[in-house]
Amino acid sequence: MSDPMNTCPIQLTATGQLRHFLTTEGLPRDLLTEILDTADSFVDMSEQQVKKVPLLRGKTVVNLFFEASTRTLSTFELAAKRLSADVLNLNISTSSTKKGETLKDTLMTLRAMHSDMFVVRHSDSGAAHFIASQVTPDVAVINAGDGRHAHPTQAMLDMLTIRRHKGDFEPLKVAIVGDILHSRVARSQIHALRTLGAAEIRVIAPLTLLPRNIESLGVRVFTDMAQGLRDVDVVMMLRLQKERMDSALLPSESEFYKLYGLTTDKLAFAHPEAIVMHPGPINRGVEIESAVADGPRSVILDQVTNGIAVRMAVMSMAMSGQLADKNAKPDADNLNA
Repeated sequence: MSDPMNTCPIQLTATGQLRHFLTTEGLPRDLLTEILDTADSFVDMSEQQVKKVPLLRGKTVVNLFFEASTRTLSTFELAAKRLSADVLNLNISTSSTKKGETLKDTLMTLRAMHSDMFVVRHSDSGAAHFIASQVTPDVAVINAGDGRHAHPTQAMLDMLTIRRHKGDFEPLKVAIVGDILHSRVARSQIHALRTLGAAEIRVIAPLTLLPRNIESLGVRVFTDMAQGLRDVDVVMMLRLQKERMDSALLPSESEFYKLYGLTTDKLAFAHPEAIVMHPGPINRGVEIESAVADGPRSVILDQVTNGIAVRMAVMSMAMSGQLADKNAKPDADNLNA
């Protein structure tokens, strides 16, 4: 299950800084750690009277969402505004793409507006990579979720939440529970956890919701919740798409909840100090019991707060990498002259 769109080279500048953020796969550990460290410095900004820094002042960020997501869009918009950027939210459902304009045409129009960064969410895997391959060298692209492929900022906000509650990754046993097969979040989480050195990564799901050869990603596979959750330090629940319940992959919501929903009783199998996570929005009574989602071991609201900080970090680092790469090129040209 190696990623056919492993985009590490296109994500980095010639000097190894972040240029685009398309996937967690293939990025070096020190860069993921830099994202977390940078995000850490932004976490407490919401407590300050003035919630802005001028890192993207004069820059234009376009939120290019071909797939609806109020939560992700709002956190990216807030993150950009806290960095002092000008923000354009493009509603693709009412745009000219519905009238026959191609994605490439849309990009050319946006380029003519001298945009500096595209935040892209799309239902097709690889869409963010395609856009990154088409933009001019001074434009950064951030993947806000593409098909089943990747959701790197969600993974990194999850990593920040884990680190702030648990510290070092190396002793940790982490369980990811639910629809692994269709989850871009799970894929990005697994790559990030492996790179950051988690001791053990487990996936727990019915066989119908497990990808083939998932073990090749370095995870342990469980189909039984009690066995999979035993002594884990972090429980990461996944959102179950409603359309999965209408297919042959699952018998019913109640059956899924009975076997794989996180209840107080099932959580008892985990380490007594285990934390509970969920990317949202939550389907209560399907993936998780309200008593657990709202309980003392839940860090779901921390994930929301940390999401703004991580997106600020990624956007500021990508723009900084673009500027550094641009400034370095004249010197390289002189050396080659």
